[in-house]
Amino acid sequence: MRHLVTPLFLFFPSQSKRMAFGTYKKGARAERELIHYFSEHGFEVIRAAGSGVNSLSPDLLAFKAGRQYAIECKAWESGSLSFDKERYAGMKRWEEVTGITYLIGWRLNREGWLFFPVHMLSEQKKSFTITLARAKLIGQKLEELI
Repeated sequence: MRHLVTPLFLFFPSQSKRMAFGTYKKGARAERELIHYFSEHGFEVIRAAGSGVNSLSPDLLAFKAGRQYAIECKAWESGSLSFDKERYAGMKRWEEVTGITYLIGWRLNREGWLFFPVHMLSEQKKSFTITLARAKLIGQKLEELI
């Protein structure tokens, strides 16, 4: 019996062909972790449609008694985190139009989450970037957002 194998990038055409299924699963698992945490602490949480597929909206929206966060979730083990200029512009535009604080949530194995405002990314030649060292200096822990 022959099995038809369809490459992942055909299902998620806006993603790079190099994106491994494991990376997508890791990111989705990190998003679910945040949904659970915020929900347990009295927030109403929405996972955006197309999360992980398009760049039109943040991954999560969290609301509680006057606090509102738009969160782009990244589970990435690296010395830096980067977004292409188009994605950065989209995040800034989304924040300006909605008035909701747009945060980058960076999950590190064995260290947990760091959150920082999107405007803390530094412009580089082809992207907007933050180093892990800088994120640790300016970032808030998950408990601090609650």
